[in-house]
Parts: sequence; C-alpha cells; structure tokens
Amino acid sequence: MNWINSIVRPKIRDLWKKREVPENLWIKCPETGEMVFHRDLEANLWVIPNSGHHMRMPARKRLEAFFDDGDYKEVETPEVQADPHKFRDSKRYTDRLKDARSKSGENEAILVGQGKVNGVEITAAVQNFDFIAGSLGMAAGEAILTGMLKAVDDKTPFVMFAASGGARMQEGILSLMQMPRTTVGVQMLREAGLPYIVVLTNPTTGGVSASYAMLGDVHIAEPGAQIGFAGRRVIEQTVREKLPDDFQTAEYLLEHGMIDMVVPRQQMKETIARICGILMKREVDLPKLEAPQETEAAEEVEAKASVEEPAKEAEAAT
Repeated sequence: MNWINSIVRPKIRDLWKKREVPENLWIKCPETGEMVFHRDLEANLWVIPNSGHHMRMPARKRLEAFFDDGDYKEVETPEVQADPHKFRDSKRYTDRLKDARSKSGENEAILVGQGKVNGVEITAAVQNFDFIAGSLGMAAGEAILTGMLKAVDDKTPFVMFAASGGARMQEGILSLMQMPRTTVGVQMLREAGLPYIVVLTNPTTGGVSASYAMLGDVHIAEPGAQIGFAGRRVIEQTVREKLPDDFQTAEYLLEHGMIDMVVPRQQMKETIARICGILMKREVDLPKLEAPQETEAAEEVEAKASVEEPAKEAEAAT
C-alpha cells in the first residue's frame, strides 16, 4: 500500500490543486472595468485601449519610452543623510525607505536621464509615485536640482514629469526647504534661456504643485490627471460649497487657463520635441506623414472619367 500513499495520492492531489497565477497578469480599467492583458497595456504605454484611461506608468519605463530607442544616460545624483530627524511614527523612517527601495527597485523618488528625443538633446526627470508616493524629500530635491544644473551646463531643455503626493513629512522642514531650492533651479534655467517644460501626471498635488510643478514655461497634462494643492474634501469643508465633479482634473484646469494643453501619452514625445525644437531653434526628426489613401468616391470619379473621355472623343470624330 506504500506505492498508493507515496505515488498515486500525491498525483491525484496535484490534479485538483489550483494553479498559482500571478495577480498582475490582467489589469482592470478603473473607469469601465475592462480587463487588459499586462503586455498589451505596456505596449500601449499603460493606456487602456478602449476607454483611453491613463494608468500610472513606471518611472524607468517612462524614460525608456520618452528617449529615442530607449537610449539615455542616467544622471548620477548626490546622496543625502537618510534620516536626519530620527523620525518614527508607526514604524521607523529608515525602515520605510528600505521597504520603498525593495518594492520599487529604485534608490529614490526621482530619476534623471539625458538623451535625444526626436533628435533633440533633452534632460528629463521623472517622479516615481511608487516610491513613498513620489514625495519630495532632500534626496528628491537634490536630484531635481542636479538635473537642472546638468541641463544648464549642457545647454539642453529640461523636462519634468511630475507625480507626487507632496512634501515628505518624515523630513519636516528639510523637506519644505526643497520647494525654494528647486525654484532657484528653475530660475537658473530661465537665466540661461533654456526651456523648462512640465508634464503633470496623475496625481500632482501638495507642495510639488506649489513649487516647481507650476513654474514651467509650458505646462502639459495627461488626460484625467488629478492636479491640485489641497484635497477635494478639505476644500469643500473650507469653502462650504459642493465642487464640480471634474474639479482638479487636467481638463478642468485647461478650461480655466491653469495649464497650456492636455496631451495623450502616445503623442507626448512628439509634442515635447516640437516645442523644444521651436524654442531652441533646432531641427526635429518627426515621423513622415503617410499620403492619404484614395477614397471610394475618388475611385468612382476616376473610373467614370476613363469611360466618358473615349466616348466624347468618338463623338467628336463623327
């Protein structure tokens, strides 16, 4: 009976055992409930094909999609003191940093890269919302300032992809000081005559929206992005009024003149390249437009003309 217990029964259990399937293979659209295969979503730049809903895009993948052929040089950023206040709430701040680095695979909330976008040399920074909600701390502030100084040295436009919940409370006043520091960096770009373009992604809130995220020469937003300073509930309680349903969305801000344009993610690269090319007076390598195909109506007219012309010639000969 040992062979039954050791061989037959385990095989029967394996037949009935549920197969373990990774949870992230299919992504659900928050608007329509549509299920999209993760590879199809990634190929479409994390935009739901049917609804057009813009999902949150990984920071490093955004840089790869932005630069030509995904080729860019990552700009090294200086290290800062990890926990200056020895802060602790429900857990130690140092432990939060370790968890964030382990889950995101990144060292901090800001990535800075330099490369060509449609032939135009550009320096770009991306805020990683998956790293403690993209919060602005000393390391993030240093990274942004380093990227801006690099752009000034190399005379390139600077593009900022903002996504944040605001200042990092665990660093207190040192976090808030990054707001004026990054503002100084923006001023240095202006004095150098270099374009500073801000792309507002979902969400861009808090101290970030009160500093460098709203100081660009051109403000572009992704469709449906939440953009604001204080939260909707806080504002409603303060003004004691019911706010519009689309309040603090990219489309609402565009309608009220707070941003310059709302651009879908698939068109973002070409749009920024065009703007930088115009402002920097440089040539831009844009994809050639295909010649419009002939319509059925045009084909019918051409066929009718080919029949009528010989008939007219024969009639004129007689």
